[in-house]
Amino acid sequence: MTATSPSIPQPAGGRLWLGFACGALASLIWGVQSVVSRQSVADGLSAADVTILRFLAASLVLLPFALKRLKPFPVGRLGWKRALILTALIGPSYSALLVGGAHFAPALHSAVISPGLIPVCTALLAWFVLAERPGPGRLAGLGVILLGVGLFSLEALGNTPTREGAWIGDLLFVLIALLWSIFGLLARRWGADAIEVTMATCLLSVPLLPIMALAMPVNLGHVAWGAIALQALYQGVIVGAAALFLYTQAVAILGAGRAALFLPLVPVVTAISGTLLLGEKASLTETAGMALAITGMVIALRSKSVA
Repeated sequence: MTATSPSIPQPAGGRLWLGFACGALASLIWGVQSVVSRQSVADGLSAADVTILRFLAASLVLLPFALKRLKPFPVGRLGWKRALILTALIGPSYSALLVGGAHFAPALHSAVISPGLIPVCTALLAWFVLAERPGPGRLAGLGVILLGVGLFSLEALGNTPTREGAWIGDLLFVLIALLWSIFGLLARRWGADAIEVTMATCLLSVPLLPIMALAMPVNLGHVAWGAIALQALYQGVIVGAAALFLYTQAVAILGAGRAALFLPLVPVVTAISGTLLLGEKASLTETAGMALAITGMVIALRSKSVA
């Protein structure tokens, strides 16, 4: 994640508000995604089911644009080697981990742990691999995030009756943060275009779906069509295509640093939507941990990345 820079010119008039709207809407979509993933469990869908629906729906939407933009098709300027590496990081296995975590932990856990730990994992990897040392403000923010995530996960790690088994989902969300951090660093190092990466990884994921269907339980034939349509539409079309476009527009208008400041909204949206739609209420400990994690995210995002 890139720090906010005072040298970036301020967009004027309607474009400024358009950038705000795109960033907020993308965060809203990602916030509700955890709730939709959690709903798939109640509807009887497996992690493989949701992964298959996600990549099939997203690929169908993105295919016409990919045919025009990706030269050579389907990897574009990334090339086959880099595109396959990125697909291995955020393709079907990533989606299966995300939805699999929802089988064990409440929706809010996904929205706090993964987004909270992504900047921490990214900073640590950049420090040890790329020798990019975080500045004091960034380190302070990352410390607050770790404290918040630790407090938030206390009940799950303690396997309390209200969060029995949730620690398994929490560990999967930690792994997701690590995978996304590696992906982000590689994409930045290779100068990868966000839209082209999304198109290439979605399309390259499709041939892997039959393998997943053979290796993992598939319940699509026994689930209501409405539940299938919900996951295909939301996970594939809205998250896979629309959210990417909106966030890319926010970055283009506001800059990467300002656009990233919308990300702390994700757990807030999940907390509200999870309570309203699923009846999942955070405990006082989880609420305090979430507040700390969000505070740390804001501090880290607003601080310089290198001392």
